[in-house]
Amino acid sequence: MKSFANQSNTQIAWLARRDGTVVIGHGPFRAAKEPLEDGISFFKRDFAIQEDFPWQIPADSEVISAADFKSRFAGEGGLEVEWHTPDAMPFSLVFQEIMDRIRQGLIEKTVPVVVERGRAKHAAGANIVAAMARQSAPLHTYGWVDGDAGFAGATPELLISMKGLHLETMALAGTAREEDEEVFGVDEKEIREHEYVAQTLVSKLLDLGGLRRQERAILHLGSIVHFLTNISVDLESEQEPKRLLRRLHPTPALGPLPRTDETMAMLNEWRERLDCPSEFGAPFGVWEAGRFEAVVAIRGLWWQGKDVLLPAGCGIIEASRLVNEWRELRLKRDAVKRFII
Repeated sequence: MKSFANQSNTQIAWLARRDGTVVIGHGPFRAAKEPLEDGISFFKRDFAIQEDFPWQIPADSEVISAADFKSRFAGEGGLEVEWHTPDAMPFSLVFQEIMDRIRQGLIEKTVPVVVERGRAKHAAGANIVAAMARQSAPLHTYGWVDGDAGFAGATPELLISMKGLHLETMALAGTAREEDEEVFGVDEKEIREHEYVAQTLVSKLLDLGGLRRQERAILHLGSIVHFLTNISVDLESEQEPKRLLRRLHPTPALGPLPRTDETMAMLNEWRERLDCPSEFGAPFGVWEAGRFEAVVAIRGLWWQGKDVLLPAGCGIIEASRLVNEWRELRLKRDAVKRFII
C-alpha cells in the first residue's frame, strides 16, 4: 500500500465519493483528451480554461474505504501557519465595479474570490493532506499533489454524480453562522441567491430527462450553514462527463448569471486581480468504468513549499452589502482553518 510522503517526486490525486470510498491515483500522470474506458481517470482543469487534455491518467490507482484512507493519510499533526489578513481595498474596488455592472443590467450575480496568504512553519503538503483525510461526510475530500506543491480540500458541493442513466447534483448557496440559522432561514437576500443557483441548474438539466427537485433545506457544516437543494435526473440517454461539465460549470454558486462569454471574461479578470488560484471553484472529478463523480474545488488550501493560499468566494447580487460580504468571506476561511488545527 502506497502512502503520501512529502518528497519532491510525489504525485498523487484522490477524491472521496458519496458511497464512502476514496479513489486514489498515483503518478506519474499522463494527460489525455478522454478517460480510460474501463479504468480510473481524474478530471482536472482550471476554472476558466477548457483544456484540450483535461483527463489525468495515473500510473497506478486504487479504491479504498474512507476509514482506510483516514488511517493511512491522517497521521501528521496540525499545520502551524502564520496568516496575513487580506487587504480589504482590492476587494472593495472589485465589489463597486460589480455593483456598477449590476445597476447597468449587465449581470445579476457574480462571485469574486479573496485569498488569504500564510507561511507554514514547515513544508505544508503532508500536513494539509493529513488534515483533509480527517474530514468526513457530508464533505468530499479531494486533492492533487505534485512534488512540494498542490491543492487539497474538503468540499460540501457535489457538482455531478452519474452512474449509468442516473444523475444527481445540488444547489448549494447562501451562507451564515450556525448560531444565526433561525434568521438565515428567512433571509430574503440569502434565499434569492440560492434560488438563482437552483433555478439555473434546473433549466440546464431539464431537457436531459425526468428531473426531480427536492425542497430547499439547510446543510449544517460545523460552524456554518448553507441552503441546499438536491436535484436528480433520470437521463434519456448516456452523457459524456466533459459535455455535462461544460453545461453546468460554473454554476451561479461560483460563476456569473447570466453566464455568457462577456460575463465570464469579467469574472476571470476580477479573479486574476484578486490573485485567485486557477483551480479554485473548478470541477475536480474521477471516472471509473462508466461511473463519474465531480466536486467543486472549494474549501481548500493551495501550497508551494511553505507558502499557503486560502481562497474563498462570495455571491454578489443587487441586495449585497460590502461589510456583510467581507464578513462572509472571513467566515468561510475560518471554517477551512479549523480543518488544519
